[in-house]
Amino acid sequence: MNYISLFSSSGVGCYGFKQEEYECVATSELISRRLDVQKANNKVKNTSGYILGDISSNDKKEELYNVIDEYKENSNHEEIDVVIFTAPCQGMSVANHKKNNGTIEKNSLVVEALEIVDKIQPTFFIAENVRSFMNTTCIDHNHEKKIKEAFHDWLDKDYHYREKIINFKDYGGNSSRTRTLVIGVKKGKYDESTLEKIFPKKERAKTLKEVIGHLPPLTKMGEISKNDIYHNFKPYREDMRNWIKDLNEGESAFDNINIKQRPHRIINGELVQNVNKNGDKYKRQEWNKVAPCIHTRNDIISSQNTVHPVDDRVFSIRELMLLMNIPESFKWTNDYEFKELNNLTIEQKKIFLKKNEINIRQSIGESIPTVIVRKIAKNIKDIVKEDKIEKESKENNQTIQFAF
Repeated sequence: MNYISLFSSSGVGCYGFKQEEYECVATSELISRRLDVQKANNKVKNTSGYILGDISSNDKKEELYNVIDEYKENSNHEEIDVVIFTAPCQGMSVANHKKNNGTIEKNSLVVEALEIVDKIQPTFFIAENVRSFMNTTCIDHNHEKKIKEAFHDWLDKDYHYREKIINFKDYGGNSSRTRTLVIGVKKGKYDESTLEKIFPKKERAKTLKEVIGHLPPLTKMGEISKNDIYHNFKPYREDMRNWIKDLNEGESAFDNINIKQRPHRIINGELVQNVNKNGDKYKRQEWNKVAPCIHTRNDIISSQNTVHPVDDRVFSIRELMLLMNIPESFKWTNDYEFKELNNLTIEQKKIFLKKNEINIRQSIGESIPTVIVRKIAKNIKDIVKEDKIEKESKENNQTIQFAF
């Protein structure tokens, strides 16, 4: 089976399709360093399928359509099986406190994806975004409307589709992440009842301890685990360690009795306390709870829910990968194999992390847990296989009846 990915960042979620042995026809991404990660994982069958740039522009859309036409001509596939799109959600996220009028235009990238789906006519489509996704305002060719209205206007004629707001932690994800999933299927090929079979099934949520508790502690600023370059203690300003070092699980640095241990700045020689806008900043996490939602700024202790339950640091890259169900086989670079990375000197490792760590961390924070996409991909594959078997059985029965 095959698929196309739009707004795919570093391809963390889409790796679930690769695990289920789908062919990627094309993938689009605006930022070159993210697309480089996809290339490191040999995501696309033909290199022309790596589309770098603004997919809302006519020339990039034309590039996409040409790649699809070429694929159909040179393969046994007459159609695209799945399109998955995860348009940027900065304008929709409740974590974004700096919304402005420009965010409506950014939300309108969803409309670009809907237009592409309407043009390509895949058998299935998957959309993933924040909780408020479908009720967010967008611009659809100069008309302001809710995104759910745009879905109706573009796809209702040809598709059955269903939206669900789910927390991925209850469906196999290793961290809390409440998102909207919209899944559609082509009318005339499958009926509406098929949709429920595509959504992932519920599972018991895992605790933070169950997911990352087996990893060795990191207690020294800048420490890198000998056997895993991605299990590292990301350095931060040394004096800030005093703010979190005495915290128990579930406590924030703002809870410290000693005012000098609360987050602060020194202005003109005077201590000025930071404002505690969120109750989840400088907060030590708890082993026996489900891991928090992983954000893009998972690299700083002042961000939301980033402090390790015991160590005085943010979660390591390896811990983040486990929390977002990213398998060890996923590659972040084409420069080295994982074994080669671990054989580098300490200084070489630090240089590598300085160059790549922020891109890796941000990519993790904006992704879909790989396991969620893999479950959906497997469910689709099973549905197609089951349908094929059923059709072949009917044809065989008709042949037998005709023979008699």
